[in-house]
Amino acid sequence: MHLNTLKPAVGAKKVRTRVGRGIGTGIGKTCGRGHKGQTARSGYSKKLGFEGGQVPLQRRIPKFGFKSKQALFSTEVRLSDLARVDANRIGLQELKAAHIIKNSINRVKVILTGTLDKAVTLYGISVTAGAKKAIEQLGGKIE
Repeated sequence: MHLNTLKPAVGAKKVRTRVGRGIGTGIGKTCGRGHKGQTARSGYSKKLGFEGGQVPLQRRIPKFGFKSKQALFSTEVRLSDLARVDANRIGLQELKAAHIIKNSINRVKVILTGTLDKAVTLYGISVTAGAKKAIEQLGGKIE
């Protein structure tokens, strides 16, 4: 194989259509633009999704889906996660220091999943009814 024998694959190079080359070509005179009108003029460019003045498809179909910004800054914490914190009094700062939640989180809710083996005091954190019962059974409290 030599450089002078290299060729592109068959069909890789498509020849550009030359318009306005006579009536026999099928694309002579009006060059496939039809007769008169906005699209026949030079310089015309159609807006993406334009349907000739009809309400476009992207505005006709129903909208759905919503992502709450609140969900980005709040999270759930398990009872088993609380067991990993060294402090007896647990708040947002202690959870962040123990790398249980991200620094961007500003709201936490404790849920009843896993086990807790020590009495802890929670402050500034919301708790589900089941988790509250489990914490208070161990002698902990929620402020």
